[in-house]
Order: sequence, then structure tokens, then C-alpha cells
Amino acid sequence: MRNLNLDQVQTLVAIADLGTLAAAAQALHLAPPTVSLHISELESRLGAQLVVRGRRQASLTPAGEALVAGGRRLLAGADEVVEQVRRRARGLEGLVRLGTTAGVSPHLLPRLVDMLAHQSPGVDVRLDVLGSAEAMARLAAGTLDLAIVALPQAATVQVQVQHWRSDPMVALLPPGWKAPRRITAEWLAEHPWMSFGPATQMHRLIAAWFAQAGLHGRPRMELNHPLALRSLVAAGQGAALLPLEQPEVRRDDPDNAGLQLRPLHPPLLRELGLACRTDQAHGAATRAVLDALQALSAR
Repeated sequence: MRNLNLDQVQTLVAIADLGTLAAAAQALHLAPPTVSLHISELESRLGAQLVVRGRRQASLTPAGEALVAGGRRLLAGADEVVEQVRRRARGLEGLVRLGTTAGVSPHLLPRLVDMLAHQSPGVDVRLDVLGSAEAMARLAAGTLDLAIVALPQAATVQVQVQHWRSDPMVALLPPGWKAPRRITAEWLAEHPWMSFGPATQMHRLIAAWFAQAGLHGRPRMELNHPLALRSLVAAGQGAALLPLEQPEVRRDDPDNAGLQLRPLHPPLLRELGLACRTDQAHGAATRAVLDALQALSAR
């Protein structure tokens, strides 16, 4: 069987996304007969019906859905190859695919990009926000080069893991709340509070802190985004436990406006690591990103 034609696969994906052959033709700047020809040739090549044409809308058959799922990966891989070739042609060092846990605040990543722009302008970073378990799996599969993960994580033959930074967890409280100088699990359990979802390492870390006090803390709301949690705290919806990534908290920072910050008792640390594919660890581009991340570990 001849190889799949990526233009035809892209046409099928566009139909899946837009719902009609006409909309796909318009988005891809193709004539409607060309779109029909693409689908007919795909169906002939695979010996399977892929699209059911309705009067107003086109729907995918199970075979079509399977091809769209795999086709998205093929198209993404093709785009990545083209980008790498173009970067090398311009004399740039390379692309690093970096996964990061949702628990890392938006403050650290812009600092990383800014540092690379000054120190290694030839390195481009493509960011993916992933859970730590998924990041480790994608590193092993070769679809990521480097990841920021919550510790502990087990190293493998394909993936090496090293400690990156330890950030103290603090309680963020709404303006106007009367609270002790240090927040205990017992005190927090008597007040509304919010946390990350059960599938995250952050959730398990906080649950263990409550368990240490003999409590099973149940948050009133779960969100896997630090800024969203901050916004809800500012709106008075409850407290949140978040890592303090900057030793100096600027009171004029809009993210901290009006919010009260208290240390926890007993103290709690969020531990993060850097996981890297062993075959990428000594590449120039990956090394540049690793060095920049290590520089951020002490800030």
C-alpha cells in the first residue's frame, strides 16, 4: 500500500473539526471537488468508508475517527520536522520540547524564556502543560525532551531525573480574613479552602499534610491552575495552599494585591525535579535549557 498523503489526511481532519466538506474546503483554500477527491482517494486506499455525507453536515465513521486521531499525530510530527529543518537552515541550534506541571506558576516560565533569549537565542522551547505521570510517559516515548515534574519520580533507562528546586507551601487568604500568624491543618479544616485536583502530585502533597494532623481535608473547589486559584482567593471564595516560588513577595504585584500570605505549621515543601531523556541530556539545545532552569532553581 502506498503511504498516506498528508494533504488528504489534513482534509479529513478539517472535516472532523468543521463539520462539513464545504467548510473544510474554505479553510484549506481548496475547491469543493478537490476535498471530495481527497476523501475518495483515502477511502479507496484504505478500503474503508471514512465520512458519511449528510445534507447539512458530514460525520465520521469509526474508521474515520481512528484515522483522524492518528492523523493529528502525523501532522504534528510533520510540522515539527519542517520547523527543525527551517531552524537548521537559519543556523539556529534547535527546538526543545519541554513539559511542565500545572503547579508551576506562570512567573517562572517567562523568566526561563527571557533568560534563553539573552543567553541562547538560537534555542526555541515548545511548552506543554502536563501531569507529571504523563510527562514521564512522553519522555520515555520520545515525544518530549525535558520536563519539570513533581517529585518523587523513578528514573528509567530512557529518562534521568534530578532534583531542581524546593519551594515552601504557603496559605493564601482572602482580604479581611482574621487568621493566625501560622496556618495549621486544624485551622484550615474549619474554613473554606481550594486545591489542585486528585490526579496531581500537589493534591497528594496537601492531603498528606492534613493526614499528618489526623485529618482528611476536603477542598470546596479543585482547579489545576495557580493563577485561577489566586483569583478565587482574591474574590473571597476561600483560602488556597500554593508554593512560594519567589522568596521576596512584592506587595505591588497585581497577583498579590490585597491577599494575605501565611506560612504553614508544620512547614510543607513542594519538591520539583528535572526529567530528561538520556539521549538528549548532552545535546547543545537541551543543555542550554537545563542550564537556564538550574539558574532559576536558586532564585
